[in-house]
Amino acid sequence: MDAARREDLLARYRQLVLRELPRRGRAEGWVVSADHCLGRVVLDNALGGAWRQVLPPGRGPAFARLDDAALERAVGLAERMGVEGADLVAALDARSLAWRGKRAKRT
Repeated sequence: MDAARREDLLARYRQLVLRELPRRGRAEGWVVSADHCLGRVVLDNALGGAWRQVLPPGRGPAFARLDDAALERAVGLAERMGVEGADLVAALDARSLAWRGKRAKRT
């Protein structure tokens, strides 16, 4: 992937996870709506496990340290969350919490 494409994906991730999804989540009463919780859900599901256990440690935000394929998966998943809404978010949150040994929230 070229640098311009990667920068576009990083900008889209920030737009979705830091602004669009939290706004929708609050307005529609999603099980999670805080940007850091939505980021956890996206990253965990894009990586197939708790991101802190999967992603090598490093400096900077976790999403910026994703390899190209994982970044594309993360943005695609965040886009899908925006389209499908509350039910998908709840299912992905439950999976994320299970990877972390926690119970799903009641909806």
